[in-house]
Amino acid sequence: MHKILNNKPGMQYRRFGKTGEYLSVITLGGMRFKHGWDDPRHEIPKDTLEECLTSVRLAFDAGINHIETAWGYKKSETVYGKVLNEELKVPRNSYHLMTKGNPLTAEDTRKLVEKQLVDLQTDYFDFYGWHGMNTQELFEQSCKPGGAVEELLKLKEEGVIRHVGFSTHAPLEVIIRAIETGLFEFVNLHYYYFDQRNLAAVNMAQINDMGVFIISPNDKGGQLFKAPEKVRKATAPLTPIQWNARFCLQNPAVHTLTFGMHEAAHFEEMKGIFPFELPWSDAEQQTKLLLDSFVKDDPYATYDGYDLQNDPSGINIPQVLRLRKLWKCYDMKDFAKYRYKIFEQKSHWFPGLLPTSENIAQIDSSRIPPNIPVKEMLAETHKELFVPEFKLVKN
Repeated sequence: MHKILNNKPGMQYRRFGKTGEYLSVITLGGMRFKHGWDDPRHEIPKDTLEECLTSVRLAFDAGINHIETAWGYKKSETVYGKVLNEELKVPRNSYHLMTKGNPLTAEDTRKLVEKQLVDLQTDYFDFYGWHGMNTQELFEQSCKPGGAVEELLKLKEEGVIRHVGFSTHAPLEVIIRAIETGLFEFVNLHYYYFDQRNLAAVNMAQINDMGVFIISPNDKGGQLFKAPEKVRKATAPLTPIQWNARFCLQNPAVHTLTFGMHEAAHFEEMKGIFPFELPWSDAEQQTKLLLDSFVKDDPYATYDGYDLQNDPSGINIPQVLRLRKLWKCYDMKDFAKYRYKIFEQKSHWFPGLLPTSENIAQIDSSRIPPNIPVKEMLAETHKELFVPEFKLVKN
């Protein structure tokens, strides 16, 4: 058994699949630091540095032993490098470090990793994930012979990277294909109470003894830090964040959840997840049954629309219907609007056209199940969730 780094009472640790490393079940994510997304990436404002410094101190005090970041998080790698090495001077062998990147060629992969080593002020990464394997095309391109993933595996042989994985927002079938390649030791994916679509991928990862890292359970998982009263009452006495963490961790295939914590109150709330035991308690099971029962509040909420995936209309029908269910059944309209506005940004991170009347007219009606008013549901959702972008009219 590998030594558990920063092992402290009050935190729990799980074996991260075939990597053999034991990670705290909560990871300190590095995506949400103040000014973190501002350019230039290497200039760190004082308040950004102080926020990261406080977060890292509180994380280590709480027994967290895993820090996660990415090239795509702009200032994150640089500020972590400064805090861990210049401010706190933390021994490199006392914590695990994960970063990510998504170059498309072997040459660019090596160049990027070298830059990240400099920014994070380290000579190796415990975990490196190919970031955003979100489509079949990206999967094929990154994993082809002589490509980016092959170069990451060469860097592993050289000792620069210890374990190679991937992160993904892809359709379920693409995630499973990537897992089945056998190239990867871990996967970062979305799975939480309010979006359980990827359970089959979690199970497949377990079969392949891969580490399973849950992306953004508190934000993408429903903006649970500002959950509606209906949800807060249902999870009480736990907060929605605490209950959702326990929901994820009741599956032993799940090993760690990334929390973008950046103030003391976040760490105090995190402590309420523990002690956590398997099997789940009766109270936790009752909370799930209550939350499950809310789906009855809408007669069509159980229909997920995945049989209409890749419809010729270009609408991401399953995701639109998921947001509709959260609005109708859980009063999560604000969260639904937050996610809805990402459609049509020409991005593979959350793809799909909006269900405007013109796009709805292009749906293949022959595939719609009888007695499910899909077109009306999409139109209703668009009417309620779409917020037109404000543009100043010039005279």
